[in-house]
Amino acid sequence: MTEKKLLMGNEAIALGAIEAGVQVVTGYPGTPSTEALETIARHANRCGIYTEWSSNEKVALETAVGAAYSEAKALVTMKQVGLNVASDPLMSLSYIGVKGALVLLVADDPGPHSSQTEQDTRAFGHFANIPVLDPATPQEAYELTKLAFELSHEFEIPVILRTTTRVSHSCGDVELAVSESKAPKPVPVETSCEGFTKDRRWTIFPRLTAERHPWLENVQVQLSNRFSEPPYNSVSGTGKIGIIASGVSALYVKEAVKSFEELFTLFRVGTVYPFPEKAALSFLKGIEKLIVVEELDPYLEEQALQLIGRSHLPVDVYGKKERLFPCERGI
Repeated sequence: MTEKKLLMGNEAIALGAIEAGVQVVTGYPGTPSTEALETIARHANRCGIYTEWSSNEKVALETAVGAAYSEAKALVTMKQVGLNVASDPLMSLSYIGVKGALVLLVADDPGPHSSQTEQDTRAFGHFANIPVLDPATPQEAYELTKLAFELSHEFEIPVILRTTTRVSHSCGDVELAVSESKAPKPVPVETSCEGFTKDRRWTIFPRLTAERHPWLENVQVQLSNRFSEPPYNSVSGTGKIGIIASGVSALYVKEAVKSFEELFTLFRVGTVYPFPEKAALSFLKGIEKLIVVEELDPYLEEQALQLIGRSHLPVDVYGKKERLFPCERGI
C-alpha cells in the first residue's frame, strides 16, 4: 500500500530511515538538519527507535558507531559545521567500517542562511573515502535515504546523505512505499543484534590501517561502478551542449533550459562520490561543450576535468573555475 504526502525534505529523510529499519538515531540540532531527528522522535515510541539529542556531533557519531558495531542500523544528523566536530572519529571510521549500517545526514547551508561557514560535504566525503549521495527533491531524499542504508550494510562502510538548505527545507509530494501510520517497526536492537563482540578490527592501530587501506580503495572502485548503473543517475536530452548537475541545481537547470531543451543534454548526478566515471564517460562522448552547475564548490567540475583529461576528450568545460558561476552562495 502506498501513500502520497506533502513533505519537507527532512521529513522525507526521516520516513525513509524508518522504512529502512533504523533502530538508533542520534544527532545535534543545527539548521537545516534539525527536522529529520525531530520527525523520527515523533514516531520513536510507536516504531521502537532509540533517539537522542547528543551533547555534540562527535558524541552523536560515536554513539551511533557503537550501535553499528553491534549490527544495528543507525542514523546521525548534523549540519555541515557539525561534521568538523565529528571528523576525528569519522576519518578512522572509513577504515574500520561497520557491521550493521550507519548513515550520516549532513545538511549544507549555501548562502549561508544560519551557519558560520559555507562548506561542501561532497569534498569532505571524498577526503574521508566515504560515499556521498546528493538528492534534489524530497522524493529523492526519501529514496536515497533507503539506498544509503542498503549500501552501508552491503559494503560495511558509513554513507553520507548530503543535502542543502533548499532540499532539506523545500516541500513536495512524496510517494511513500507504505503508509506513514503503518511503517514497519524495526526489530529491537537487543533482539536483532548479536551485540558488541571483541575484535581487533575495532581498534585502528597503524598495522590495521595498512591492512584495511587496500580494502577501502577497492570499495571506492566498486561503488563507482555501481553508481554508473541505473537508476542512480540519469541522462536526458540530445544536444551537443552537455550539463552536469547534482542536488537542487539540477532542478534549476531543468527550469532554465525547458524552452530549448533540444540544445542540451543533462547528466543529473545523484551519487556524487565515488564519481560514476563510466556513466559520465558515456555521457561525455559526443558532447562539444560542458557546463557544470552545482552548490557549492567546483567538485563535479574537477571530477569532469580529470576524466576529460585522462580520456583525451575534446570538450570545453565551463563552471566555477571559469567564474561562469560564483563559488559562494551556491550558484
